[in-house]
Amino acid sequence: MQLIRHATLAIDYAGVRFLVDPMLDDVGSRAPIQNSPSPRKNPLVGLPDSANEIARNAEVVLVTHTHSDHWDETAVRLLAKDLPLFGQVADEAKFRGQSFVNVHPVGESAKWKDVEIARTGGQHGQGEIGKSMAPVSGFVLRASGEPTTYIASDTIWCEEVREALARYKPSVVIVNAGAAQFLKGDPITMTADEVVAVCQAAPNAQVVAVHMEAINHCLLTREDLAFQLEAARVRAAIPGDGEWVTLSAAVR
Repeated sequence: MQLIRHATLAIDYAGVRFLVDPMLDDVGSRAPIQNSPSPRKNPLVGLPDSANEIARNAEVVLVTHTHSDHWDETAVRLLAKDLPLFGQVADEAKFRGQSFVNVHPVGESAKWKDVEIARTGGQHGQGEIGKSMAPVSGFVLRASGEPTTYIASDTIWCEEVREALARYKPSVVIVNAGAAQFLKGDPITMTADEVVAVCQAAPNAQVVAVHMEAINHCLLTREDLAFQLEAARVRAAIPGDGEWVTLSAAVR
């Protein structure tokens, strides 16, 4: 798995290159997230490779939801319109309206070649803020000979995440940290404490924390997360932008 930037991942899985949540805009090309701290233009950092190359290398696109930090105008423009595109049912009409012709809405599960793609739920925040956010899905990748990989997406630690960990017993858990927050209300993605909770709930899994230092309302840094994981005596990979992580089977 390569962390390209933020939640954008390239995952080589069962012979297929999955591109997850492509945010391919140039650095500083978008306004700050409204009503959020640290109002800097987004994205805060550039891509490790050219947007054209990232789009060209994708074989299957997997979109957890269509907020602009997971599915942006550059991705829509650059990705081939006949690429297999998997996402939640709520986003099917949007994808088709953007001229994608090979759209696969995932209700419970779908399949591409030898890979099963199962949808999981999540909560993109709490209370009124959580209700106002668009629906969000996570996805679990499963294939013979490959580590079961759970992409939790933009969710806080909640019952849906607990259920996914218990049901699928993933070898790899990719969580969106960053503690993204508006000026009012609680974080809408995982805090350091919530990443710790995932590590404790899945002690045999390889946890990978992404979604940091690329969008202005993500307040948790990699350094702070690493410090708090060490204090809690749990481990997770915290890749830098462009860094590759080898996904491995769980230790039982």
